Amino acid sequence: MRIFLNDDAHDVEPGTLAAALEALGYGGRKIATAVNGRFVAAPARPATALTDGDRVEVVAPMQGG
Repeated sequence: MRIFLNDDAHDVEPGTLAAALEALGYGGRKIATAVNGRFVAAPARPATALTDGDRVEVVAPMQGG
């Protein structure tokens, strides 16, 4: 299945947002996620099913000051 992660196409196994993030190297990282423009909280990722063509946004917190 093909999804778009931050506008870049990736082929992943059908499944959940959590599984896709793990496969794409984001497992265990502190990130914010959205699917098709809707925020998905970390506890909801294992239950959030992805479908072909979904657009996933990942944002990592920045430090500075």
